[in-house]
Amino acid sequence: MDPSLAQLSFPDLTVLVLYLAGTTLLGLWIGRRNTSADQFMAASGAMPGWVVGLSIFGTFVSSISFLALPGKSYGGDWNAFVFSLTLPLAAWIAVRCFVPFYRSRGEVSAYHHLEARFGPWARTYAVVCYLLTQLGRMGTITYLLAIALQPMTGWPVGNIILLTGVVVMVYSFVGGIEAVVWTDALQSVVLIGGALVCAVLLVSGLPHWTADLRAVAGEGKFSLGSGGFSLASPTFWVVLIYGLVINLQNFGIDQSYVQRYAVARSEREAAKSVWLGAMLYLPVSAIFLFIGTALFAYYRAHPGLLPDGVKDDGVFPWFIRHGLPPGVSGLLIAGIFAAAQSTLSSSVNSAATLIHCDLYRRYVRPGAEARESLLVLRVATLVFGAAGTATAFAMINVKSALDVWWKLAGVFSGGMLGLFLLGLLARRAGNAAAAAGVVAGVLVIAWMTLSSLVPGLPEAWRSGFHDFLIPVFGTAAILLVGFAATAILKPR
Repeated sequence: MDPSLAQLSFPDLTVLVLYLAGTTLLGLWIGRRNTSADQFMAASGAMPGWVVGLSIFGTFVSSISFLALPGKSYGGDWNAFVFSLTLPLAAWIAVRCFVPFYRSRGEVSAYHHLEARFGPWARTYAVVCYLLTQLGRMGTITYLLAIALQPMTGWPVGNIILLTGVVVMVYSFVGGIEAVVWTDALQSVVLIGGALVCAVLLVSGLPHWTADLRAVAGEGKFSLGSGGFSLASPTFWVVLIYGLVINLQNFGIDQSYVQRYAVARSEREAAKSVWLGAMLYLPVSAIFLFIGTALFAYYRAHPGLLPDGVKDDGVFPWFIRHGLPPGVSGLLIAGIFAAAQSTLSSSVNSAATLIHCDLYRRYVRPGAEARESLLVLRVATLVFGAAGTATAFAMINVKSALDVWWKLAGVFSGGMLGLFLLGLLARRAGNAAAAAGVVAGVLVIAWMTLSSLVPGLPEAWRSGFHDFLIPVFGTAAILLVGFAATAILKPR
């Protein structure tokens, strides 16, 4: 056997190969019906809500969540679960406001309406911000997936990056959004099954599981965080408002989610998909956090099984590789692949849709015919997928890919929700007011994101707020300045 595969047992390798082959073949089989741009972008608006809901759930869960949530609860508590607690409210707002708003306009693009509201600059600004955000997101997820799987599989990091990028591009290129949604649904089932099996095996591996879990609960391992009102640390309230803003941003302006509203066969099915995706993530995120807490209890009960020097985020991968029986490890590795592929395929297809609708047809060929449109969508899929894979390779030499992603996401995406809400809430706001709000929001986001990186900057000029508040304050700045400019300019 190839030495690069030596760390994977035959049952694990078999499970992983079957999973990768299955998702690829499913995408290719679905893609045989894909003969038009409408089918590629919206599956002709004919998909059932339960499949779309599983796809929304799969978009929520990336490999970052799969690995980071157990690491968070292993090294700390359940503070991250507060983010999930905002989902019911965000889903209710989405069903009442966002789904009817987008369905009534009949547009696949989440940003098409911004041109009619504020002018071409607003539409293009939002599209460029989204594309840059997704490029960084794809690179980060693919790279973190590779460095997590390398010690479990023995494969080189570059090979894992390349394999992930090729598999995602193949079924996204052929099958379009319909292939993405169906493979997302399959990947969600694999992901949930792997997490449940792991949680059960962890509990069964504890000598006295009730007493062991009760002991760690007494140490605050199930705490939801401090109830204080500090804005410099991730207290319960900081994470709560951060979660609400991010989830409103997901459901309200993220093309990956908005495109699924058009995919569903009716407004009722679209609403059903939102509720299913959101409410499914709530217990599954709790399972991931429970895995981290159970790992803490497990390695306390078996201290010799965990070598010194393993970081919090590395404990779960270590357990997958060394603590699970053959075959089950392969299922968990497939689950990590599933979490990454679901997010990556959504990003690739959504980016291709925006490149076609908001850039090519807006600025290059407004009257593009069906065959030309389908060609543009497929070329954009390959180009953007390759760019995301190249971004992952570029991150190999970065000290902390996750820190880089957080900084980039704060700058690129923080102002988009504020612009959307300004157009929705301030009926009299015009072009100038929106532009003033966006400039103010971007400046606030840039200050909060970059002030800590500027050498020699006086301490009083640095942001003392926690990074979770970057999108919160950025959104608030756009709304406040936009409303103020509207009142001053007094447009008709």
